[in-house]
Amino acid sequence: MLKEESSPLARADVAVAEAYASVGNVGIGFDILGHTVAGAGDRAEVRRIPEREVRIAAIDGVVTDLPLHAPDNTAGAALLSMLHALDLPFGFELTLHKGIALGSGMGGSAASCVAAVVAANALLDEPLSREALYPFALDGEVVASGSRHGDNLGPMLIGGLVLATTSRLVRIPVPATWHCALVHPHVVLETRRARAALAGHYALGEFVAQSANLALVLAGCYRGEAALVREGLSDVLVEPRRAPLIPGFAQVKQAALDHGAFGASISGAGPSVFGWFEDRASAEAAALDMRAAFKAAGHDSDVLVAPIDGPAAKVL
Repeated sequence: MLKEESSPLARADVAVAEAYASVGNVGIGFDILGHTVAGAGDRAEVRRIPEREVRIAAIDGVVTDLPLHAPDNTAGAALLSMLHALDLPFGFELTLHKGIALGSGMGGSAASCVAAVVAANALLDEPLSREALYPFALDGEVVASGSRHGDNLGPMLIGGLVLATTSRLVRIPVPATWHCALVHPHVVLETRRARAALAGHYALGEFVAQSANLALVLAGCYRGEAALVREGLSDVLVEPRRAPLIPGFAQVKQAALDHGAFGASISGAGPSVFGWFEDRASAEAAALDMRAAFKAAGHDSDVLVAPIDGPAAKVL
């Protein structure tokens, strides 16, 4: 259990927290599996105010045209959830610094929620565990996606690769040498549109195959066996339905596989694409060719290469 330590910030009126980007779904764990990726993040500056309300003072960074009305903003909604659930005798004023683009498949909405609740938690007289913050973050995520899923929120709250159900967060051990290459094309794919692409009928065999692949990946991570992960890291359920929404996806995925990736797929709702690798050098080499494949499809892109066992959000 990740418990916030008491510090001078916990007794101050202002706290700042940062939550890092993430790979949601990890292909085979739709809505329940994700991990953080260091190198990009959202920062939330939260001020304790005497009024029992949540105010959003400003939003800056790579995204600025977000609602300032708290209930309509993911971070604002998460803070309101905390305020009401804990029956706090005070409120919060939020300034949000966006470092993750929305519609990127990198957990941009989730990062805002998590950074906000982690910063606010540092201002409580008795800070809660990270797991106890999860329901508040889920309430915020609903504003962005329309559903309560924690595949991005969970890893941001406690770090690393996380299995996130509606009520529980389980950190999955991953060898420190295993790395992720995450390539984000300069294309916006809204989460709601990507979820709409999943409407329709599914064959029972697809569910069986996806469940088997998820089990192989989890077993491989626990045992540190790359062969198991390599056999299982293949999304047969969601990827085929979303791939047409991402220009050049097949070529980008193949570039990762050509460099020895365990597997590669869509990060979150897309359009970002990730690959898992046994070491950093392989991930870095693959990222260059993945980026080139997106360029051939007509889009520039940004690259993050980082350990799969990534960091939890932190109070700065």
